[in-house]
Amino acid sequence: MEQNKLELTEIFRKFLVKIDIVFHVIAALLLLVACGFILFYAFLNILNPSPSSIITLVNDVLLSLIILELLWTVIRFLKKQQFSLGPFLAIGIIAAIRRILLIEAKTSLMEHTPVEKLYEMGLGAMVIIILMAAYYLSVKAQKLEQ
Repeated sequence: MEQNKLELTEIFRKFLVKIDIVFHVIAALLLLVACGFILFYAFLNILNPSPSSIITLVNDVLLSLIILELLWTVIRFLKKQQFSLGPFLAIGIIAAIRRILLIEAKTSLMEHTPVEKLYEMGLGAMVIIILMAAYYLSVKAQKLEQ
């Protein structure tokens, strides 16, 4: 009786793992599709250059980089590689840089820069510094573990 419960639990666990893998593959495919659409629309912005379209182009390219980093995280999971904090920190750094560039680009088109935008850019810069320090520490810790 106890052996049957263990076998049933193991079969159920394997089934759930297979479903998890299928969902990760679907997520990876959807990330690729999303990245493709973003890059397609970014390319369309090149065809009609203006200050606004250039801002959108840079924003779209950085967003596609974030999506590709997420995709690599999913691929590492599917290859059963060890979890790494580095890609998530890289995503955070790219996202913060993207936000700062977007704010800077939008405020450059304004006659007067609101002080809130300056605070937001300063906060973004602090986030980048903290994430870079965390990345440095994670690399250092990884080397110590080996």
